[in-house]
Amino acid sequence: MDFDAGVIRVERGWDDVEGEIEVKTGAGRRAVPLAGIVRRELAALKLRTGRDGDDLVVGRTAALPFVRSTIRSRARKAWATAGLAALTPHEARHCAASYLIAAGLNAKQLSVYIGHSDIRTTYNRYGHLMPGDEAEATRQLDAYLDGARGAAATGAELR
Repeated sequence: MDFDAGVIRVERGWDDVEGEIEVKTGAGRRAVPLAGIVRRELAALKLRTGRDGDDLVVGRTAALPFVRSTIRSRARKAWATAGLAALTPHEARHCAASYLIAAGLNAKQLSVYIGHSDIRTTYNRYGHLMPGDEAEATRQLDAYLDGARGAAATGAELR
């Protein structure tokens, strides 16, 4: 985690049997924006645990990664306490993508942050969540064409 830049740098993966592994594709290696509230919580955790440098911020120890079942059970307990339904890691990924879209990030940014190697995957999976219905598209097209007609009437070149 790069707290100064406000990003989580995804540089490798983890397999419970093989240990540290390469990311699946080149797109898997990426920097993902870290929301301020999450950044503050992780920074506080880092201070509480005394971890620094290359130490794992989230892990059993500074050198050993977390155990999925432990994270899952702790998350379920927290969700139950808050009166929320539990999410799978995959559902949490989709929630994160939905939040990025709702925050106004464009499809290319989303594709990079999610780690899709092809933007078509991003559009196929999340396109229905992206803003821009027919009424908005009509407004944008009219504004563009009205501007082009105005430029032509004044003798300005269209570019």
